[in-house]
Amino acid sequence: MADTEKNVPVNTDEQNAKITAAAEMKQKKTHEPLFHIVKRTEIEWYKAWIVRAVAIVAALIVCAVVTMLLTHKDPIKVYATMLDGSFGTPRRIWILLQSLSMLLCVSLAVTPAFKMKFWNIGAEGQVLVGGLATAACMILFGGKLPNALLIFVMLAASLLAGAIWGLIPAVFKAKWNTNETLFTLMLNYVGIQLVSYFSMYWEAQKGSGQIGIINQKDRFGWLPNIVIGGQKYEYLLNILVVAALTVFMYIYLKYSKHGYEIAVVGESQNTARYIGINVKKVIIRTMLLSGAMCGIAGFLLVAGTNHTINTTTSDGRGFTAIMVSWLAKFNPLYMVLTSFLLVFLQRGANEISSVYGLDKSFSDILTGIILFFIIGCEFFINYQLKFRSAHKEEN
Repeated sequence: MADTEKNVPVNTDEQNAKITAAAEMKQKKTHEPLFHIVKRTEIEWYKAWIVRAVAIVAALIVCAVVTMLLTHKDPIKVYATMLDGSFGTPRRIWILLQSLSMLLCVSLAVTPAFKMKFWNIGAEGQVLVGGLATAACMILFGGKLPNALLIFVMLAASLLAGAIWGLIPAVFKAKWNTNETLFTLMLNYVGIQLVSYFSMYWEAQKGSGQIGIINQKDRFGWLPNIVIGGQKYEYLLNILVVAALTVFMYIYLKYSKHGYEIAVVGESQNTARYIGINVKKVIIRTMLLSGAMCGIAGFLLVAGTNHTINTTTSDGRGFTAIMVSWLAKFNPLYMVLTSFLLVFLQRGANEISSVYGLDKSFSDILTGIILFFIIGCEFFINYQLKFRSAHKEEN
């Protein structure tokens, strides 16, 4: 009697699963990248500033190399020229502080909107419209109103003009969810053309072909100089106003109910609605504040600094302010440092071009290199590189 063989059933599903897992493991070992990027959960504040300091030092070294290669100048003397351009004389120091205060003012204005993740790219136009309102009051009411009342009317008009310019995109965003980046950007060009139109209109009225300094003879609408110890300080009032706005904005964003609502809406609009926050109201209110503060910047530039209006009055501050606010992580106190850094670089680079007879593009090259390192270091503050670990071969 022959032995009967018993066929043992084979679990093909289990075998296929093992083969697939082995193939996936092999593929993972083969194609795993050398490193991958991981977002940091938290980094100590002093470590973040150490990274920024290292970035600035590295940027200065690269700038020194570029300077030697392109100009054959001693980089130490070049950097000394940068310092002299900003701090060489008392007047240069005051001009530096004035430029810092104006950039800081615009940066403070865009910060509430940016913290809410409303990308207000229209600060340039909002500043110009505020300055235009100030100039119009100076031209129309100069000599007709007491100077103190005229300055108050100018301030109110600039606040209102800037607020309206900020309100327009806010309403469209709140009601119809339009793209605020494009909307505010396009309004910049509308503001520029308005300034251009009224500039030509006032030029034609004067018959001189240019506006020139408004009310230069009688100084109607000019902000007064502050006198301390018998010495006049031309830009001190502007600086004091912006210092007060910095403290206000820090308290407003950090400790007020409105600041809390801005932060929540910026994190998640759905969460904000869930806890009972009126998102549309917050958007409109915040952009009213942002536009009004840009209007203040326009008022200070026209009434306290330039005493005239043209299409370059804002001088690109509306776009530079975005960088200032972002680098400072929307903290008004840190913005003082970032504003100072950018203004110092700009003035120092211009001084280099002037002293050594170089083209202005060379100063832009140095400024661009330093800004590249400063912005790039934020990547290493927020992220870290995880390198591939060695795999042990399995038998």
